[in-house]
Amino acid sequence: MNTSISAEQAAPQNRSNPILPQTNAGSSGRRWISLAEFALGAAIVIGHNVYHVVPNEVPILFLLGLISFRLRDGGWSAMGLRWPTSWRRTVLIALAAAALRILLGTLVIEPITKHFWPPAIAPSGMNEIAGHATVALRWLLLVWTFAACGEEIGYRGYLLNRAAEAGGSSRAAYWAAVIAVSVLFGYGHFYKGPAGIIDSGMAGLILGATYMVSGRSLLACILAHGFIDTVGVTAAFLGWS
Repeated sequence: MNTSISAEQAAPQNRSNPILPQTNAGSSGRRWISLAEFALGAAIVIGHNVYHVVPNEVPILFLLGLISFRLRDGGWSAMGLRWPTSWRRTVLIALAAAALRILLGTLVIEPITKHFWPPAIAPSGMNEIAGHATVALRWLLLVWTFAACGEEIGYRGYLLNRAAEAGGSSRAAYWAAVIAVSVLFGYGHFYKGPAGIIDSGMAGLILGATYMVSGRSLLACILAHGFIDTVGVTAAFLGWS
């Protein structure tokens, strides 16, 4: 009888989290480092948007995330920045997320918040888009680079993963991280006022759920975010908002 066991059979199987490295993912030291990174990121978000004592958080989180995952995880695929196994599924998830965010914002969040606060404040310069194709194209470039790519890598790719890892990388920890990062995402739009914070927080929840449903694919989040903002720019160009 052959009693030999292959290395693959002998190795512990840890398939609950295919993104994070299977070694040291739950170590105490690693979790504390991730908690420190998340706390630093949260301080940067609040420091810029609420107290205005830190430069814009998006490029900072973008760079911190790329550096952190390169050094600690060996590559950016660990945060979900990888080629999707199915582009069709990824695009469909992104479109569904964008539609849900727009419908909830229009039909639920805005009608509720208008009873308590003034309407959300639009980003500076949005009023210049109407009827101006060149301005609209500049805004589309901005939303697909700074907002869609920058914010998704910074918030969903970096902060969400580090928060989840601090909690043990379980499925519950990831969903708790979705909520925590959504709150930060709301405060990342503090300039919009209370109604805008709630609306952006809801958008963060949907984008976080998109990350989870897509198998932690940042491309799904980037596409969803880009679709959402493209609709907003288009509506502004046509004078619908």
